[in-house]
Amino acid sequence: MGGMGPDADGSRLLTTGQVAPLLAAAVQHAGGRLVSWSLDHVDANPNRSTTATYGAVVDWPFGRRNELLGVSARAHGRTRTDERAEIFGDGDREAVVWLYPKDPDLPGLPRAAYPESVAELLSPVLGLRLRPDQVRLRMIGYRPRRRAVLRATVLPDPGQGFGRTVFYIKVLREALFGEVKRRHELLRQAGVPAPRVALATPDCLLVLDELPGKPLSRAIFDPVPPCTAEQLIWVLDSMPRQVASLPRRPPWSDAVRHYTRIVSTAMPTLEPRLSWLCREIEQGLAPIPHGNEPTHGDFHEGQVHVAGGQICGLLDVDTAGPGNRADDLACLIAHLSTVQRMNAEQAARVRQLLATWVPVFDERVNPIELRLRAAAVIISLATGPYRSQEPNWQAETVGIVDAAETLVAQVL
Repeated sequence: MGGMGPDADGSRLLTTGQVAPLLAAAVQHAGGRLVSWSLDHVDANPNRSTTATYGAVVDWPFGRRNELLGVSARAHGRTRTDERAEIFGDGDREAVVWLYPKDPDLPGLPRAAYPESVAELLSPVLGLRLRPDQVRLRMIGYRPRRRAVLRATVLPDPGQGFGRTVFYIKVLREALFGEVKRRHELLRQAGVPAPRVALATPDCLLVLDELPGKPLSRAIFDPVPPCTAEQLIWVLDSMPRQVASLPRRPPWSDAVRHYTRIVSTAMPTLEPRLSWLCREIEQGLAPIPHGNEPTHGDFHEGQVHVAGGQICGLLDVDTAGPGNRADDLACLIAHLSTVQRMNAEQAARVRQLLATWVPVFDERVNPIELRLRAAAVIISLATGPYRSQEPNWQAETVGIVDAAETLVAQVL
């Protein structure tokens, strides 16, 4: 797959008009005609692979529809799951193409994507027969070939004996499914407020109960503090010791060079600044060993639910494992430091929270380590605007890199 030329990883092919004939051929092969398309999402792994999705208008024999097409190109040959999709080649290069929801790495996505199959899926959970028109689905997030999360709202009929009920359907890769399920169960048994697993399926779907309260990502804009720094540390410290014996997921800072390369490839003008940041972070963290505390692994405001000034839920425990507490607190600082598209009042509230919380975090962990790890997480977040093809992605990327520089400057 891919080729040996300058575009071996397919990054140019999949992000320019060069991809149009491939998309047209794939749609024609499926029995339709491509009317128009636009780039929707890009996952780049420079010199190795590129995966992209495209919003497309397609004329089918039964009528015109909006579709989502996915394409992967690799520099070093096919993977096992590539064989589950259609493979197109022109002699010099191969590309894998699929039509959503038939993602080759997410076997459960076709079942999670339609009200008919979700109604059948959730019927035994609720103990009654649901109709498709009782199910409302909304995509919360889709990382092609990585994961998807859908929100399923079940609307009751009079007399069915339950109120409006919400579930979250987590669509996982086969290699990760068992470990993610185990983490949810382990934390629940220890009293950590992770969501209950209502159902686990052979095609790698986890159906989770909705958490109470509201996300911290919304509560940070409330006129009263959503929770305290001490409570945030407490919910992390409440994770059981068994978490430290789970497989280790390297901290974000271990991959800072990788993310530096991705951002520099998308915006070459940032390469000198990113290279300097990468050197400072790596040199500053080199003497600090990987820790063995139970950690969340991806702790930020979107993962915490609050109610009445208290923490009442913890989401996305997929990455829980051994690490340093500074890894988790740095991740939260990084996300709060890079919230996009706030108005002036919202920005002021977030700055006040950081000014209140960070000194408390400094008492729990090494302040220098905290800032360097936060800067590393920020560089990973700088891949987001390009990957999601935000309309103003260049300016947003520069702003995120600015935030990383501010943190590193605090420790020099």
